[in-house]
Amino acid sequence: MDATLHSITNSAQREVDQVAGLLRKLFSSFNGNLALRLWNGDTFRFGQHYANESEPPFTLVCRHPGVVRSMILGRDPLRLAEAYFRNDIDFEGDFFAVLGLRHDLQSIRLSFFDRMKAMLGALRLRGLEDPSAGLASDHSPAHGRSVKDHSKSENRTAISFHYDVSNEFYRLWLDKERVYSCAYFTSPDESLDEAQRNKLEHICRKLRLRPGERLLDIGCGWGALICWAARHHGVHAHGITLSRQQFDYAQQRIQAEGLQDLVTVELRDYRDLAGQGTFDKVSSIGMFEHVGLANLPTYLATVVRVLRPGGLFLNHGITHDEEGWQKSVSTEFINRYVFPDGELDCVSNIQLGMERAGFEIHDLEGLRPHYALTLRHWVKRLEANREAALCEVDEATYRVWRLYMAACALDFESGTTGIYQILASKPNSGEWPLSLARGGLYDCNETYGFCRRGVN
Repeated sequence: MDATLHSITNSAQREVDQVAGLLRKLFSSFNGNLALRLWNGDTFRFGQHYANESEPPFTLVCRHPGVVRSMILGRDPLRLAEAYFRNDIDFEGDFFAVLGLRHDLQSIRLSFFDRMKAMLGALRLRGLEDPSAGLASDHSPAHGRSVKDHSKSENRTAISFHYDVSNEFYRLWLDKERVYSCAYFTSPDESLDEAQRNKLEHICRKLRLRPGERLLDIGCGWGALICWAARHHGVHAHGITLSRQQFDYAQQRIQAEGLQDLVTVELRDYRDLAGQGTFDKVSSIGMFEHVGLANLPTYLATVVRVLRPGGLFLNHGITHDEEGWQKSVSTEFINRYVFPDGELDCVSNIQLGMERAGFEIHDLEGLRPHYALTLRHWVKRLEANREAALCEVDEATYRVWRLYMAACALDFESGTTGIYQILASKPNSGEWPLSLARGGLYDCNETYGFCRRGVN
């Protein structure tokens, strides 16, 4: 019995030694400071900054040897994300620091000789693994159905995949108005609730909303903007969405707030909007990213058709620092786990498309730091409500959202991703639909009747 136990102990130690050796080769050129704890509790330090003895910002936890083998042999560039979703690996410490090092990890380079040695060592790990141990979890997150043509059915399925997770799940980390788009901060210390109220009012002021006007909100979410615009500006607001859960919630909200005479909402694809010049103003907040770059001309032509001559259009959406939606680790992650229909372009191409559709552009406002702040608020709220979130979604889905929003915050902070509000109008015989100055957007005046900061 003692001999058997001794043999098992030696085998386990041999496994740990081999893994440690592989990891030292893998991270030999890593320009950082990393702690890694194996399944048996042994902890190792790696990185060129380790010599300064500073504490690493986080610890990577490997739950079985297969994770290390996958790091070396796996062909899927998202294999580490999948391992995190399954809880095969985990992180202790600063989660943003973990993601901040992802570009350093991707840049690790080994010589051909060291790479071959690492691969052979990884293959030997397979023989050392306990076949009964299995993975830490066999549950992986759902993959969105591939979107090729951005047809109505594809978009409807993609929207349902993302937005019909659970209304209660979103409530846990969104603000009180339930706004799922970039907030508008007047200072970094402002609360998320106040910043989202700022954003709603800022949009209404940019659109110069007047009592009795007809407002269309394309992709209205849970109804925050249409209810705000009706309640504070007296417009007749109509919202459309493809999400059944958003639609149900928005209808309940309209009833609860007594806005039935001013606000309506329906399940409708933007391509099915009827009428010509039906609306005085049109907003689209965080929706055109779902349209598909090939469909942007159809999307913009639809807005031109339903907007009256001289009417204003506010397009608020995320952009990329490169032209087009090229295949990469980031785009594959977004389309596989988060937005199956998501596609971004650079802001100059979006403006060019709007001009080609016949719009005259008036104002462009970049909100990149605002979205970084918004996302950090969302991640903090999601993490604080983890237990409640797991009553609505499984662990893998929770981890997808945590990783997705934290990574996006860093992308906005680095400048690789941007977000812009573009205000444009449908030309009307040279009419200028704005005031000559922009002071009314920010100050109290008789036209608007109250200060934006004073709205509750």
